[in-house]
Amino acid sequence: MHSRDLLNAAAGHAADFLETLPAGRVGADELDADALRAGLAVALADGPTDPHAVLDELVAAATPGIVRSQSPRYFGYVIGGALPAALAADVVAAGWDQNAGGYSVSPASAVVEEVVGGWLVELLGLPAGASFGLTTGCQMAHVTCLAAARNAVLARAGWDAEVGGLQGAPRVRLLVSEERHVTIDRAARILGFGTAALVPVAVDDWGRMDPAALRAELAAGDGPTIVCAQAGDVNSGGFDPLGEVVEAGHAAGAWVHIDGAFGLWAAASPRHRHLLGGFAGADSWATDAHKWLNVPHDCGLAFVADPQPHRNAMVVSAAYLRTSVEGERDGSRWVPDFSRRARGFAVYAALRSLGRDGVAELVERCCACARRFADVLGAEDGVEVLNDVVLNQVLVRFGDDDAATDAVVAAVQAEGSCWMSPTTWRGRRAMRISVCNWATTLGDVDRSCEAILAAARALPTAGPG
Repeated sequence: MHSRDLLNAAAGHAADFLETLPAGRVGADELDADALRAGLAVALADGPTDPHAVLDELVAAATPGIVRSQSPRYFGYVIGGALPAALAADVVAAGWDQNAGGYSVSPASAVVEEVVGGWLVELLGLPAGASFGLTTGCQMAHVTCLAAARNAVLARAGWDAEVGGLQGAPRVRLLVSEERHVTIDRAARILGFGTAALVPVAVDDWGRMDPAALRAELAAGDGPTIVCAQAGDVNSGGFDPLGEVVEAGHAAGAWVHIDGAFGLWAAASPRHRHLLGGFAGADSWATDAHKWLNVPHDCGLAFVADPQPHRNAMVVSAAYLRTSVEGERDGSRWVPDFSRRARGFAVYAALRSLGRDGVAELVERCCACARRFADVLGAEDGVEVLNDVVLNQVLVRFGDDDAATDAVVAAVQAEGSCWMSPTTWRGRRAMRISVCNWATTLGDVDRSCEAILAAARALPTAGPG
């Protein structure tokens, strides 16, 4: 069968799925793993199977377990959708099947990645000349940035980590927020610091790092130090006082890294940029393109103010590899991956299709939608909004009761009009609403609020009214 026929069939399946999003159920139809296995775990045949049959059977068996996270009413886990231009570019990139590890194997991939890196540095207000890399997500962006940080702070202490590793090296302290994201802890394990190197710094009632507590922790120890700050708490959306964190960290000789998995995109919005005041003075930044920029999974972004420690931490060479010349960028020399898919094409298409104003509008509309959630739900008796909604995150509690709150979340997920995830914030269960989809409108918020309040009112006890 000609590949064009098969690709047309695949495009048809994808389009059929996308057309269900505006009105359809948001969560997966089938959550039972055994039921999904019954359709997918078929015996592997000895001989080949017609590709068209493979595709059709895969779609039929997998569709019941596909979460419609591209829906404009999906508000779980800070997951964005996929902009049409970015999705289309990703499809073409899959057809091109480029290895974006080096210039010699894909010149176009290398140049596109170089272009989007420059655009992003400018759009986000990072220092001119900052280096960058495209990773699988913010987890590996943290690993990339903190590898550069590790080697830099050890070099200041007279230790060459590229040669000597960590055995016998001075111990590195990582000062981290009490409300840090779990990917910081995992990066610490991957990079050989160990979680014992993490020094939690106290936060205020909104999850923001306390500068006085940070200064006290910095003064309590010495030696190589890395400070990890947050631009956008995963629950409250709160921002650490980044300017004060950077100033305190640098005064103590520390490297300052910012986890901006979604919150860094506030820098693209004139209305919300103030939340990041002083962030550009940090040493490294990590974020996701597959969150607020709405490119298809997977795509993270790592930025480092000083390219040298970044390059030293990631550089790779071998006799069989072509040595790049001036003006040629090898992407694998800036991230942990060697062979890598060409993520840059989707990022390029997303940025071109939106432009600066479009990125700002996307961020600001999502924040306005989050504010609408807080205003509508918070106006009901028995419903409490727990956080100061400064960005796109809303925490909601029902009946001031953990069980009632969990019951509302479960009922909303089961009903299907929208989908939110539960969380625990300051010891209390809450519904966590994350708005970062390019397609979400105030109308989607109002429809979702109706479903949420209907679920709350149906509770036998607690709830509004």
